[in-house]
Amino acid sequence: MSTPDEILTYWLDEVGPKKWYDSSAKLDADIRDRFLDDWEASQKGGLDHWLTSPSGTLAYIILNDQFPRNMFRDTAKAFSSDAAAMAAAKMAIAREWDMKIDPPARQFFYMPLMHSECLTDQERSVRLFAKRMEAGGSNLLHARAHREVIRRFGRFPYRNAALGRSMNDKERVFTDEGGYGAVVSEIRSGGATSG
Repeated sequence: MSTPDEILTYWLDEVGPKKWYDSSAKLDADIRDRFLDDWEASQKGGLDHWLTSPSGTLAYIILNDQFPRNMFRDTAKAFSSDAAAMAAAKMAIAREWDMKIDPPARQFFYMPLMHSECLTDQERSVRLFAKRMEAGGSNLLHARAHREVIRRFGRFPYRNAALGRSMNDKERVFTDEGGYGAVVSEIRSGGATSG
């Protein structure tokens, strides 16, 4: 089993900001090879003791929110531990443990909110990135874009195939016209709600 420090060193230092949001089969395989057993242990409650410190909670969130998106890309399983990550994130934010972790690592406390298909979580994500992440950085733009998608559709259309959901006509047009990337461009240019 990995330790929280091993997960944080891997994600924050070895992978680092330049690769956090890349879609790479090599990175996906590396994370799966190194951390699948840890993720499975977490699903059985075997890592709940990590939730007793800011750094342990951050490692737990990364393991349950970020890593499944790599390990199980394009499948429903990629989102299967979102609830665990969300519960940990909300607990940590309530205790202000996020503020004990320096940016850019701090953003991972807010990512479960950004990944949520609940508008209330999306609103909170935008507020947290705006107030607690040095002017939000590029993540504030993406938090606003995620919120805008949820405002329009109540869900992320680009998850539909993985989750076995039917695509409605409005979502199909959205996808055909650039999807998420188009929303980011709209917000950058001031065309979509950016507040």
